[in-house]
Order: sequence, then C-alpha cells, then structure tokens
Amino acid sequence: MPNRPRPADRPRNLKVVALAYDGLCTFEFGSVVELFGLPRPEMGPDWYRFATAAIEPGPLRGLGGVQVIADGGLELVEQAGTIVVPGWRGCDSPVPRPLIDALRKAHARGARVMSICSGVFVPAAAGLLAGRRATTHWRHVDKLRARHPDIEVLPDVLYVDEGDVLTSAGSAAGLDLGLHLVRRDFGPEAANTVARRLVIPSHRDGGQAQFIPRPVPTAHEASRLSPILDRMRADLSREHTVKALADAAGMSPRTFLRRFEAATGTTPARWLLAERLAQARELLETTPAGVEQIAHAVGFGAAALRHHFRKSLATTPQAYRARFGG
Repeated sequence: MPNRPRPADRPRNLKVVALAYDGLCTFEFGSVVELFGLPRPEMGPDWYRFATAAIEPGPLRGLGGVQVIADGGLELVEQAGTIVVPGWRGCDSPVPRPLIDALRKAHARGARVMSICSGVFVPAAAGLLAGRRATTHWRHVDKLRARHPDIEVLPDVLYVDEGDVLTSAGSAAGLDLGLHLVRRDFGPEAANTVARRLVIPSHRDGGQAQFIPRPVPTAHEASRLSPILDRMRADLSREHTVKALADAAGMSPRTFLRRFEAATGTTPARWLLAERLAQARELLETTPAGVEQIAHAVGFGAAALRHHFRKSLATTPQAYRARFGG
C-alpha cells in the first residue's frame, strides 16, 4: 500500500462531490470520476468517497448526447469535503443562486472547492476567489479578468492551489490538479499509483505553460531530437552546452535552438531545468540522500537547488521532503 501522510495531515472529510448541470462538460466530469470516483482497493479503506450532485432538476444533458442521473441534489454539497466544478456550460451562462448559496455555505464550514477549465466562473460568481489567484483555459482568460477584476488571473499555469480553492487551466489540466490534490492528501506514492492507472505523468509542475503552438515535432525532427533529449535525461549532472547538443544533432547551434523550441515549446536551458527539478523532487520523495548529494546528482550546487526550488515551487528542498517524502 502506498506510504501516506499521517491521518492528522489528511482532510477529515474525504467525500468528493462533483457538480452535474445541463450542458455538462463530459471530459472534465469523466476526469473527476477517474481521479476520485473509481474503486481503488489498493488504497485501503481510507480513500475518497464520491457522489454526483445535480444543481438543477433534470433531465441533465451532457455534451456528446448523454444524459446524467445524479446521486442527489444540492443537499450533497452540504456533506462534501471537496466540491468539484467540472467545467461550466458557458462563460456567459449565469450561475444559479441556489448553487452560489450552497457553495458559500460549504466553503464557510471548511469544504474545498476545485474547478476545471471554465468551471472557474462558478466559484468566481460565488465570491470565493476575490482577492486571490486563479487560472482557467487560455481562451477564457480575458473574460475572467473583465468580469472579475478582483481576481489575480494567472494565464500561463496549469493550476493554482489557494488552499481551500483550487483552479485549473484547460480540460486536461484538471487531471494535473486532481493528482496534485491526491498528493496533498495521501502523499506522492498514492499520486503515482493513480497516475499509473491513468497512464499519465504523476507530476507536471503547475507553472508550465499551458499552450504550446507546436508541441509535437515532425517525424524527421523527432528522429534527430529524441536521442538528444534522452542523452540529456540520462546524465543530468553533466553540463550540456548548446554547441555540444547541436553537434550531436548534426545542426548549427542557431538551427538547433530554433528547432528545439519549435519541437518542445521551450529552450534547452529551460527544458533541462525542468528535468533537473523533476528528478530532484523524485529523489527527495523516495531516497534519504542529502540535499547536497541530490543537487550534485542533478547538476546543481546546493545553493542553486534551493534557489530554483524557491523560485519554481515556492518552497525549499527540506520543506518539500517533509511534505512529500515517503
């Protein structure tokens, strides 16, 4: 069974309630079910309990021609420890007053509210994000800013964790946020287990850009760049200069930089930094190695590792290990 935080570190109320509405965003709703609603006997008895709450009388139609029969109505929100808004039926669609009142009441008694993609407009309408940070799909950023100027909208992140209100960007970023919440509640090994069943990465940093114009290289470029990425990953402790990488790819440095960014959406230096931080997180989670030893293994000095943890993750390596170490 995965190592988990002490019971005192987990929320007392593990009931997750997903909202269902007419025009339901089925991908976002399905992601919530996959994360929190599937039976997971390998996690033991103290796992999430899941229910779906209809915010209005039926029939509730989901995108794609399906209909949803929910477990109950807004009375389920009163029982929830975590309430998930899986998208919303339109940025200009008003949020019903009974739902606003139910969310405010639940939040006031300590429930967490999590939104995916356009779902951010629901907690925003309830006033739960006033004076706080949030994100949403890049297409909705301007509308969110215009409609709720009291929210600090972060347009280039996958998710934002404000403690008791959590928001994510485009649809698939809801999976990243959900895994982040599992990690918060049950630790890194539990998040890794859920990610393996979903066949997705267990941790994408919330500060990554959510929109890359050309994320996939052409077949020709993939054959030339993939070995370079593998080479960098295989020995993160080395200094990988642009000239050495370009030579290995058979390109000039200028051409290599242009094609690397077109293929990955970032520069070699930023790509390498993200890989080093990911490896450092894994070592902090799964090994007893000291910070200096880990820093050396991933190509940093100890001071540089601490600097990048503070800048990218808003924490220190020691605090990260205390929170997520097995």
